[in-house]
Amino acid sequence: MTATDPDSAHAGSGWGLDEADDDEMPLSTRLSIADTLTLGNATCGFMAVYFTTTGVLIPHLTDSGDGGMARSSAATAVMLMLMASVFDLFDGIVARKLRASAMGAELDNLSDLISFGLAPAYFVLVWGMVATDANQHVSALAAIVVLLAVVLRLARFSCVTLRDGIFQGMPSPFGALTVVSIVLLELPFIPTLLAIIGTAWLMVSRVEYPKPRGKLAVGMLSWIVLAMGMLAAWALDSPGGELLLQTGCALQLVLGAVIPLFATARRVNTFRDNRREARAAAQG
Repeated sequence: MTATDPDSAHAGSGWGLDEADDDEMPLSTRLSIADTLTLGNATCGFMAVYFTTTGVLIPHLTDSGDGGMARSSAATAVMLMLMASVFDLFDGIVARKLRASAMGAELDNLSDLISFGLAPAYFVLVWGMVATDANQHVSALAAIVVLLAVVLRLARFSCVTLRDGIFQGMPSPFGALTVVSIVLLELPFIPTLLAIIGTAWLMVSRVEYPKPRGKLAVGMLSWIVLAMGMLAAWALDSPGGELLLQTGCALQLVLGAVIPLFATARRVNTFRDNRREARAAAQG
């Protein structure tokens, strides 16, 4: 954050907006195009919580629904998290191409906390309340683990400098989508719980993940669009919709498990190559 003049900052913080001229507004308080996309990310996360509450939790508590995860509302909540990840993908691209504001990084972290921390953790919490074989208190602890994992991951991201092109730990959007995929698979309670905790661990681990740029960004966007189609088919109870959803969720879990293995294998190979080069240089 940049330092601002106290008088100008005070003038823009009260109700007298007409007293502050736009030209005198500190640069740190001006929103860029990338910032508006980031705010769209936060909005999607908040609305995901809203649909999870109004369409899944409240009908369950009032016995006005089917007693389980309401398809349309659950699908809408997950779609909103997917939309949040699209906003998160594009705000970085736009920030690199165009101007980025001084508060862009802070906005991005706060929005990610809502969409990829609070929203999936709340989804897990509600699952623990509505699923017939789930333990509500244990599920609440799992939800807290997910939330804290995202908080720690975002805080570390702001403090640690890594080489260009990689993340340390599973990115929070990918982690959030993996968590909700685990819930939607409707596995028995214990495997679901262990998979959720495992995903939270991956988010705070030192496993390296590639940043979504170039072809990888296109591939991620294509996967998000495909996932939305699967969710829509499931929500509309289309023929094969259940199978499509299960397949999509399973693929998300496979990706979450395979990417760290590839990253670890690449790191080991790089280490071995460096050792060979060092030995060759020493012998020469």
